Amino acid sequence: MDSVFHRRDFIKLAASMTGATLLSRPVLAGSMRRGFTHGVASGDPDARSVVLWTRFVGEKDTPLMWEVAKDLGFQSIVQKGTVLAGAKSDYTAKVIANALPAGQWFYYRFLAPDGAQSEIGRTRTLPDGAISSLKLAVFSCANLPFGYFNAYGHAAAQNDFDLAIHLGDYFYEYPVGTYPSKKQSVAGRHIEPEHELIKLADYRLRYNSYRMDPDLLALHRNYPMIAIWDDHEIANDTWKGGAQNHSPETEGPWSERSAAARQAYFEWLPMRGKAYSTYDFGDLATIVTLDTRLSGRTEQLTYSAVLKGVDTRDQKAVVKALKAFRDGPWADPARTMLGAEQEHWLDKALQASKQSGRRWQVLAQQVIVGRSYGPKSFLDALPEQTPGWLKARVQGSVLAASVGLPASADAWSGYPAARARLVNSLRNNADNAVVLAGDSHNAWAYDLYAGDEYISGANPAAVEFAGHSVSSPGLEAYMPIAEEERSAALVKSSPELRWINTQNRGYMAVHLTPENAACEWRFTGAAGTRSTALVGSHKMQVRAHDGAGSNPLEGV
Repeated sequence: MDSVFHRRDFIKLAASMTGATLLSRPVLAGSMRRGFTHGVASGDPDARSVVLWTRFVGEKDTPLMWEVAKDLGFQSIVQKGTVLAGAKSDYTAKVIANALPAGQWFYYRFLAPDGAQSEIGRTRTLPDGAISSLKLAVFSCANLPFGYFNAYGHAAAQNDFDLAIHLGDYFYEYPVGTYPSKKQSVAGRHIEPEHELIKLADYRLRYNSYRMDPDLLALHRNYPMIAIWDDHEIANDTWKGGAQNHSPETEGPWSERSAAARQAYFEWLPMRGKAYSTYDFGDLATIVTLDTRLSGRTEQLTYSAVLKGVDTRDQKAVVKALKAFRDGPWADPARTMLGAEQEHWLDKALQASKQSGRRWQVLAQQVIVGRSYGPKSFLDALPEQTPGWLKARVQGSVLAASVGLPASADAWSGYPAARARLVNSLRNNADNAVVLAGDSHNAWAYDLYAGDEYISGANPAAVEFAGHSVSSPGLEAYMPIAEEERSAALVKSSPELRWINTQNRGYMAVHLTPENAACEWRFTGAAGTRSTALVGSHKMQVRAHDGAGSNPLEGV
């Protein structure tokens, strides 16, 4: 999307909304405040409308006026109306501003009956017709106690994105002292409630504390966002019937917990309430969002369960058990990430975009599609003082790789039949397919194949840009090996993997044109210090391809 938002207006807007008061505001200052407590946000746009959001806490339910204007001074108002902020929605107010011109930037604000005014946000509608550029800021995995949201701060300070995409793990559900431990936690980065999130009030309060972060406030204020949930918005390793981090005996029915998490999500995020959707950007691209967690995912299989009762000192017995697992439960075609209904919907969405003549089909979803395998060299490289549990985990990963099993059973690679259906759909139903993924905390670039076609030199079905985390630690925290050695070993052991960074935090800047799709992985400084400076970057691209499949990735 070609930007028509001028830098001088951006600088004026930023100056009016930041300063010593905002930057020094305690993370939890919003818990007991009144009035406009959490800034503004917008998202889920289409060519004629966009969702506008704010939060206003009053003594009773309060009607707010909202305005959308072409100018920062609100002299040229294009839409206005009223919306209620009340206890039923945790005092959040959300409205769809309709009948807006396509492909334009706007300013918006909310006004209270007592004369109070919200911060001013900027947003935009999606374009119609021919466009030459689309720039996306793509994020995942923001854990507030682990440190500062420097990636949000850097992207918010730029004036070159059309919108933000959040691929999930917007927050984490753990209690204080669990991931991170109290020793790992960064001073001043407190969260509420202190216990694990179970009830609706818990999830609401966690959003309350996260949304006081100044860099997240700025990101929401400056760009519309398309957001999807991953697992931690609900509970770790979520699937349709439960989660690794949910115990019905002590935490109640899964249906109640997941419903509470979804309700709070749609209250606090500027979204329309759909688990998956499509967004058309003129003739250039369609972004398709998926739900790989709640709508249809069958329960994850684990290697620890496979080896239960097996003498792990007997390597032959371990390999035998892993082979039986590989050829049996792991390969079961009934196991699914999306469910039959969403799989069918995805096929139709890709076909519709291709038939419309749009150049790119961008799949924005939670977990990595590319396959990675545990490198044998990791075992030899581990220092002597490596804890026993870590050695055992690395050894298990290496033995799994020896029989063709991937490193992750929670990502798409843990559902091989469903993964093959997905990749074949991208090859057959899309024009030029690009997958965006989060979840892993590290930065990856893959050429994607349904099977082993790469052996014959065939073109991939699609490419994948997988993003590093905003603040959650990656492999560098668990694998005590030099970054160059870690990355080289993983690329060597994983045929689809073209590049990886296992060390830095940050975000992806994705740029689409009719000719190519490029990703710049932007690396921010250590999360323990607040800074919007970059410490490095890496860029790769794929050229548009005529015919089925995709060109392979190349460096830039």
